[in-house]
Amino acid sequence: MTIRRGYADTPFGQLHYSEAGASQVILMLHQTPRSHDEFAELQPRLADSYRTIAMDMIGFGLSACPTTHLEIETMAEGGWALLDALRVDSAVLLGHHTGAAVAQEMAVQRPIRTSALVLSAMPWVDAARRAGSHDVGVDRADTAADGSHLTELWRLRQPYYPTERPDLLDRFIRDALAPGLDPAEGHRAVSRYPMEERIAEVTAPVLLLAPTDDPFAAAALPSVTAALSGAQRLEVRPLAGAQVPAMEQCAGQVEVHVREFLDSLA
Repeated sequence: MTIRRGYADTPFGQLHYSEAGASQVILMLHQTPRSHDEFAELQPRLADSYRTIAMDMIGFGLSACPTTHLEIETMAEGGWALLDALRVDSAVLLGHHTGAAVAQEMAVQRPIRTSALVLSAMPWVDAARRAGSHDVGVDRADTAADGSHLTELWRLRQPYYPTERPDLLDRFIRDALAPGLDPAEGHRAVSRYPMEERIAEVTAPVLLLAPTDDPFAAAALPSVTAALSGAQRLEVRPLAGAQVPAMEQCAGQVEVHVREFLDSLA
């Protein structure tokens, strides 16, 4: 399967994406501070049945940086701006970690254009989190002349990655060093987001993917599930053994769950 890459001109500047396949669109939204590369394993698995579009969200990868403070709402508008530029009327929105929050906001902004939501490792933000520290404990390392910030970025992420897959941390480091935002700024945007107010407005069918070995996702899952009270349909499926890099680590499981869910809607 050929993966095509391109840039779309949008009101936010040029947004970078990779694309493969045809038919119903699945827009893939990555975690902080990753890029479209997070879906390198998943995209070709689904491209035989769907038009898969994995974007670099505003400020990440090779996409333009925001001209104002980064917010989840702005990142969501960026997602719709990309789809507008590609002349996509409706899409399944698939997001992981920060990307899941962005996908949820996209669904609230344009409910008629949202066919379904697939939210993996969805974070939970309420008034208590907004009032607290916006430092989630990863991706914060001041640039040092001796390069020690590189090993610090690796060290902070390592407990949440499979020990036998250092290649996944290599890919994370590459994206964390991309020109643009502070690698932790996406986490801060999530922590500022009024999620508990917006999530109740989701009406699309929702599939929640729950990585079993991701402590951030596990802690958030009960609150997220309870808050999705307006969804037409809600399913929760585990990703067995999956950690923070679930999209790369367990792409086969993700593929099966996404296909089954979308087939059931059809």
